[in-house]
Amino acid sequence: MGCKLEETIQRDLVAAMKSRDERRMAVLRMLKTSIQLASTEKGRGEIADGDIHVLVRRGIKQREEAAELYKTGGAPERAEEELAESRILAEYLPAQLGNEELERVISGVISSLGASGPKDIGRVMGAAMKETAGRADGKRVKEITAKLLA
Repeated sequence: MGCKLEETIQRDLVAAMKSRDERRMAVLRMLKTSIQLASTEKGRGEIADGDIHVLVRRGIKQREEAAELYKTGGAPERAEEELAESRILAEYLPAQLGNEELERVISGVISSLGASGPKDIGRVMGAAMKETAGRADGKRVKEITAKLLA
């Protein structure tokens, strides 16, 4: 085990097994499998916390999309199960920036790039996503960027 986050996930998995928390156990096992696959693909034994955050965000997005499909398909109980799993995964992301803090970061990016209008959204988004490094959802970054550049 290389990084602290991977060790935390392993500890939490063991705790879930001991407490017989089936949902948490299943979610953490899937996450560990994703981490092991990513580690193998990179050709090294260790994977950085930032890489794990990407995997966690991907898992959350998949579950939120599935929940939306279940809702529109008339299966609200399945949708809630998906959302419960996404909440478990969200525990492994860094603390999210508040809206004011995120606006400050994006404003700084806009001024440093000299962006002036909606045509610059792509450039600003790319730089802002690097700047926030997993502490803000892409959808929120896009909304605030569009608002500030409007």
